[in-house]
Amino acid sequence: MSDTRRVVLDALADGTVSGPALAERLGVSRAAVWKQIEALRDEGFTVESTDVGYQVTDVPEYGGSAVAFGLNAPVSVEYHDSLGSTNDRGRELAAAGAADVAVLADEQVGGRGRLSREWTAPSGGVWLSLVLRPSRPPAHVPLFTLAAAVATTRAAREAGVPAEIKWPNDVLVPGGDDEGDRGDEGDALGRGGRKLAGILTEMEGEADRVSWLVVGIGVNANIDAASLPPEATSVREEAGDVERRLFVQRLVEEFYALRENADAVLPAWREHSATLGQRVRVETPGGVVVGEAVDVVHPGALVVATDDGEVTVHAGDCEHLRSV
Repeated sequence: MSDTRRVVLDALADGTVSGPALAERLGVSRAAVWKQIEALRDEGFTVESTDVGYQVTDVPEYGGSAVAFGLNAPVSVEYHDSLGSTNDRGRELAAAGAADVAVLADEQVGGRGRLSREWTAPSGGVWLSLVLRPSRPPAHVPLFTLAAAVATTRAAREAGVPAEIKWPNDVLVPGGDDEGDRGDEGDALGRGGRKLAGILTEMEGEADRVSWLVVGIGVNANIDAASLPPEATSVREEAGDVERRLFVQRLVEEFYALRENADAVLPAWREHSATLGQRVRVETPGGVVVGEAVDVVHPGALVVATDDGEVTVHAGDCEHLRSV
């Protein structure tokens, strides 16, 4: 999205604005303003011409300009009807020097999750990647993943879904039948609920600084259960269809608010956690850790109380264990 289009959208979001005022703000002719207004109409906006200026009376259901209209976050939006992967596109933009871009797609045809797992991403979901250039060392990157999980959970709860977070980056809906999975200890192995959303964070950097960061967020929004894996769910299944434009706005705004207040990330994550207080099994590069999840500490590590004492896990694949 061009800077000119974003300025026009921001001005219209504030209320009725005259053509001369827009022309002065943009430093362009009134004819150029009219061209921008016509382009918005072509995208599905209803823009009325009144005696005092232009006024938006209806906004498209979804799309780049629709999400940008009224968005209270310093990002530009790049929208695609279909895309292989929003994270792949985000990496391309980051390599070209971009920052604070939200890459959004109606569907992904090459989506992926953690550990290169396949991610089903049909039309109707929220498939989003945020391109960032944070002034932080690589060791702090997990905070951005946790912030994205909190932002997604808050947006889902506002849509009526009782979402929770499983460490480190899965957003779940509690409940469901997990009895078919059994752990090595004879316990029933639960995912903690049905998966609503996942987060995949990728970065490039040096020892002391991050060059760029791409935070990918995939949410099963307005999707039928038949189109999802059996262990997954959607906003539609849990609470009915959500207005995706407003859902994305809320998610991005919450993420940026947390990004500016890193000290608030861990308390917010703890508040929405499904993992703390649970008996867990975490597969780590150094082996398997089993015990009770008791805390999450900077920059997002899970503290597990085992029979041999507390273990701090910085990375791993976590599963919730239920005693039989």
